[in-house]
Amino acid sequence: MTLSELKIEEIIDLALAEDLGRGDITTEALIPADQQGSAFVVVKKKGILAGINVAKQVFYRVDPQLKVEILLEDGASIKPGSKVAKVSGSIASILKAERVTLNFLQHLSGIASETSRYVARVKGLPVRIMDTRKTTPGLRSLEKYAVRVGGGENHRMNLGNGILIKDNHLAELRNRKLDIKEIVTIAKKNAPERLPVEVEVRNTSEALAAVEAGADIVMLDNMNIEDMRKAVKSIHSRALIEASGGITLENVRAVAETGVDFISIGALTHSARALDISLELEINN
Repeated sequence: MTLSELKIEEIIDLALAEDLGRGDITTEALIPADQQGSAFVVVKKKGILAGINVAKQVFYRVDPQLKVEILLEDGASIKPGSKVAKVSGSIASILKAERVTLNFLQHLSGIASETSRYVARVKGLPVRIMDTRKTTPGLRSLEKYAVRVGGGENHRMNLGNGILIKDNHLAELRNRKLDIKEIVTIAKKNAPERLPVEVEVRNTSEALAAVEAGADIVMLDNMNIEDMRKAVKSIHSRALIEASGGITLENVRAVAETGVDFISIGALTHSARALDISLELEINN
């Protein structure tokens, strides 16, 4: 579940530049630069922690003299009152880093927590929960990392990771009088070596045509449960099968029970609610 430190720094620097602007003029007006203290990062809602090392790096980018103690690691189950980190040093520096730190922690922990809920719903079934490319621009590496922390897996990181023939590819090629077998055959012929070819299908007949043409993965797009069952039975292990579109916590287990190999869910990244986490200064009376 590692992340490139250089990539993290790039993202953090952009976030800090966006937030600090001309500087934290409120803190600079009120808090002496040499005022020392400490603060805890505290969880307000149950979930799965993700992004704690990103948070640590935010503090260090603001002020390398800060001391950050990680109390819980990514993947930990957290609950209201859980203290996940302690930071000590310049209070002004801590306050300057606060918002960006919490933005990352809340967002990534929200994704990990949502992913873990989907994973829990299909427990005991031989299916994998996966994300999509429906990510926040510039944050894909972090968001997909959070999915992994929550127990999910990553679909394509980018367009160069595999051939996925989607509806608009099919529409354009069908306009040129090509059928799905011909489309898959062309893709297989032109695919870089060892890259899988996946094709999005709307019904069982399209699924069978894709398999007969040698598709490695068939994506059942927005099919109902009964049609999924029929498609899985017809393909009969000749290709891997992915279900996508309209997947919710309420129906994900029923989808998994059809026998598909993967379930991809855009909501893991584009709709996960931020987990409530705060930074609280330690006050010495």
